[in-house]
Amino acid sequence: MAESKDIQEKLVKIRRRALELGFEGFGVAPPDVAKAGERFQQWLAQNFDGEMHYMKRGEAKRLDLDGVLPDVKSVICLGTSYFTTPRTLEYLEAPETGDISNYAWNLDYHDLIQPRLRQLEACLAEVFPGCRTKSYVDTGPILEKPLAEKAGLGWIGKHTNLLTEGVGSYYFLSEILMDVALPPSEAAEDHCGTCTACIDICPTGAIVAPYVLDARKCISYLTIELKGAIPHEYRKALGNRIYGCDDCQIVCPWNPYAVATEEPAFQEREGVKGLIELMQLDDEGFRSRFRKSPVKRTKRRGLLRNIAVALGNSGQTESVPVLTQALSDPEPLIRSHVVWALGELLGQGALRLFEQHLSGEADAEVLAEIERIKTV
Repeated sequence: MAESKDIQEKLVKIRRRALELGFEGFGVAPPDVAKAGERFQQWLAQNFDGEMHYMKRGEAKRLDLDGVLPDVKSVICLGTSYFTTPRTLEYLEAPETGDISNYAWNLDYHDLIQPRLRQLEACLAEVFPGCRTKSYVDTGPILEKPLAEKAGLGWIGKHTNLLTEGVGSYYFLSEILMDVALPPSEAAEDHCGTCTACIDICPTGAIVAPYVLDARKCISYLTIELKGAIPHEYRKALGNRIYGCDDCQIVCPWNPYAVATEEPAFQEREGVKGLIELMQLDDEGFRSRFRKSPVKRTKRRGLLRNIAVALGNSGQTESVPVLTQALSDPEPLIRSHVVWALGELLGQGALRLFEQHLSGEADAEVLAEIERIKTV
């Protein structure tokens, strides 16, 4: 009894410290992920991970957290809000601008949250001398959403994001694994009910069943994780989305309850949405414009690939000059998507531009795009 009271008091101290550091969500989960692990294995078996090969590489550790931290007994799950302003689907009515997922509007969240985790680990070492810990923020081989659900932070919605009553889903998850047994929190209950708003709105039909996402179809995957060409069948559906997609969260009836954070790191930065301007970025310009931003993950070639698709979908011929200039971009991936974009804007009228601005030794991807335009 005395030991139980002592551990509860220590847990209160840890929670208080977490809140002081800026974490809004806090809970403790046991390390067992058996049921979630079965669902994860089924997901992998259907190849829904696409080219995210790190998912399969880390499969064993995700299924058994002892492979991450030997003798792990508890997982402290934490939430950090990045919500800054209400969102609607009105961004689709501004085709001259590129839409960036809300979490990537400013600074890279890893750089903000990881130092906080280290400070919380220091608190744990003070409260439990000799304990071993390991922390992650969206980087480790762990099933973070099922663990957060068991820790009471929220439930996994039908769009596969974590949802919290009174909070919504605009928050980052992070974890600290430790070899000390802490009292587990009460697991969250599912409150999605019969709602299918997220499934109905998905532009590419990526939510193939409630709680099941085929990442290969997801715009977030296509614009961030996918390193090669965007499949043609999804290009029109991308619209003006150039980094991620928030549609399933925008329409979720739980997100109007979100309370805006005052964290400066997540406030929207200027100069990152004008498509024509962004299409002209060279390597130095890209690094400067997206310094310390999550968008740098795509590298210039990935972002300009996405921007070319968005310009092709814009219907605005004002972008033809800058796209024509990009036909000589050193990146084949960018060039091939620029050819597609010009074909969308000009139809077969783009063929004359290609004759004028492309050499006879154009790479195979570009030539294939030109042949496709000829047959439309």
